[in-house]
Amino acid sequence: MYPADLLAQMPFAVLAGVELGSATAGEVTGRLPWAPQRCTAGGVLHGGALMTLADTVGAVCAFLNLPPDASTSTLASATSLLRAVRGGTAHATARPLHVGRSTVVVLTEVTDDDGRPVASVTQTQAVLGRG
Repeated sequence: MYPADLLAQMPFAVLAGVELGSATAGEVTGRLPWAPQRCTAGGVLHGGALMTLADTVGAVCAFLNLPPDASTSTLASATSLLRAVRGGTAHATARPLHVGRSTVVVLTEVTDDDGRPVASVTQTQAVLGRG
């Protein structure tokens, strides 16, 4: 499945402005350009926008690691916000930490245009309806 097809299944992510780059079981990348409507006070990209980016990229990574005919749902998500984004683009890279029979755990690192850490997100996704 192509990144655009995966993203099309998540209308909120599309509405939020998330863009997917590459998408394999081992690594998923995405980005979210800075825009005034995505900001909080002082022109800082809203933490919820960064979390949406990370959740989307992490969910795609989990999905790509599912067995056939299974689906997934987030059980837990822990976010550490590390740096403000005041322009440019937030970049996310998600990689699986654990792929098990009942859960998939994904680590998503978010950086700014200079490669500096912006956020770190660990998601635990349930494996539902295994075929």
